[in-house]
Amino acid sequence: MLPTPSLLGAPTRLYLPRPSLVACVRGTMVRSTVGLDWADEQRFNHFPATPLCSLGWWFEGSGELLARGAPAALHSPRRPYGSRLVFGGPQTGPSITWNPGPAHGMMVMIMPDALQSLTGLDVGAWVDRIGDLREALPADWVAMAEAVLTQPDDARRVACVEDFLEPRWQAVRPQRLLQAQRYQDWAQSMAMRAATSSVGRSLRQVERRIKHWAGQPMRELRGFGRSEQVFFQALAEADEGQRPRWAELAEASGYADQSHLCRETRRITGFAPQELMQRMTYDEGFWSYRLWQ
Repeated sequence: MLPTPSLLGAPTRLYLPRPSLVACVRGTMVRSTVGLDWADEQRFNHFPATPLCSLGWWFEGSGELLARGAPAALHSPRRPYGSRLVFGGPQTGPSITWNPGPAHGMMVMIMPDALQSLTGLDVGAWVDRIGDLREALPADWVAMAEAVLTQPDDARRVACVEDFLEPRWQAVRPQRLLQAQRYQDWAQSMAMRAATSSVGRSLRQVERRIKHWAGQPMRELRGFGRSEQVFFQALAEADEGQRPRWAELAEASGYADQSHLCRETRRITGFAPQELMQRMTYDEGFWSYRLWQ
């Protein structure tokens, strides 16, 4: 469990998975604003585009999802989740949510290919979709999710999920385990598995397998890898008291140039790189970005 200080005092934690689940679960984010007297304008939450799927719970309070592309403003159109159990597929663009009051929730981020192996879910059908978990996952997963709601604290909620996943993952995991610590490593490992599995090994067949497992083509997954690499390198430079050297970071990470980096960062987060770094520093709504620092 990695606690992250929040600018305004909201308890926010990242639980890293057990060693046996590192190729299945990326991490679990927990956040509570219960007991904090915040203005409505302070209750927005920003999330980047992601190749991951998510399992979500509301233990107290609720959330509403803003329309794609709408600004973090009270007048923006939004819809309530409508359930305490939420499932999200891979997201090709950033998303913003809003809490109408104090809330306490948890989100398990799971690798899409692992979820496909575990459940047979058509991950591609859930790209850019967020809905009731009961509509997406099998009955035993729904029972697990409902059991999590009955647990007395966050640590036991996380343990409940991992206890459920561990034997199932051990039964279906690939012989060559994927590296899931970084998107680049994960995408490359999945490409290798796609190229060495089954009978068809043409480029087209490999691409089809990858899209079947992850819901998105390899070029999109590599884009996430480049973006993540720049993100962590920029944080490292900022920690050393330096202003990130965006042109050099773009070249080192495989972008055509700095403009290419800026376009891709805007597509994934909604902001240019320098503005994103600034908002991570002073805007409470960017807590999910700070968790991974």
